[in-house]
Amino acid sequence: MKSRLPKGMGAGGAQNMNQMIRQAQKMQEQITQVQEDIESQDFTRSVGGGAVELVMSGKKVIKSLTIKPEVVNAEDIEMLQDLIISAVNETVAHIDSVTEEEVSKVTGGVSIPGMF
Repeated sequence: MKSRLPKGMGAGGAQNMNQMIRQAQKMQEQITQVQEDIESQDFTRSVGGGAVELVMSGKKVIKSLTIKPEVVNAEDIEMLQDLIISAVNETVAHIDSVTEEEVSKVTGGVSIPGMF
């Protein structure tokens, strides 16, 4: 009895598999480059009408925090805390959004499990 391979898995099947592996490796290299590019950038966000400005690296490390003196009120520390938290959260969300958008350009919008 002679065994048969499924359609498309004949002599060219291994070649197609190798091509797919090369494409996946190239995509991984591109994604790594995108990540490195984003990590080298600085992202700035202002909240409270510019009362608080935050600069964060693409690695999500806070580089600077600027607070306008007029928003510093010993009677209302909670508002200042909320502004700082908001600035941090908005900046992190922006970095995540840019990362997702740039990786999507590489992957063609296909979600790759375990990547992000």
